[in-house]
Amino acid sequence: MKFATGLLAAVLLLAGMNASHAAIRITDDRGGQIGTYVDKYQSLRTSGETIIIDGLCASACTVVLGEVPHDRICVTSHANLGFHAAWDLGANGRAVINPNATQALYSLYPSPVRRWIAARGGLKPQMIFLRGKELMSMYRPCYLDARASSPH
Repeated sequence: MKFATGLLAAVLLLAGMNASHAAIRITDDRGGQIGTYVDKYQSLRTSGETIIIDGLCASACTVVLGEVPHDRICVTSHANLGFHAAWDLGANGRAVINPNATQALYSLYPSPVRRWIAARGGLKPQMIFLRGKELMSMYRPCYLDARASSPH
């Protein structure tokens, strides 16, 4: 009887969910142009979708932390956020730090993330990673949902 009651509860729960309860799962996103990510995540801000970070979210991908409300982001034990200074291509195709873009990126992050970055010397050319217990202390844990889709 317990099984039947549990099954009925699960069916009713799933039947009551609509598209606003959908989830986007980030698993291996190495980033790209900051503006592209700002646009992408601003559109998700009003969608009602939950963001599940379940793997690498590096570079411009981390814009999600500032563009999507904190209560709609959750992290799994596999979540790994990578941060570094913003850069442009300079002479001879070499990467050159862009201080203005770096400051704009930094200002997007919620204050606990900014404090974590500052405690490690700020955004620099080298990637720094936020994961594990430190990350779990800043964001709620989530559990994978079969309905979650990957944006790639």
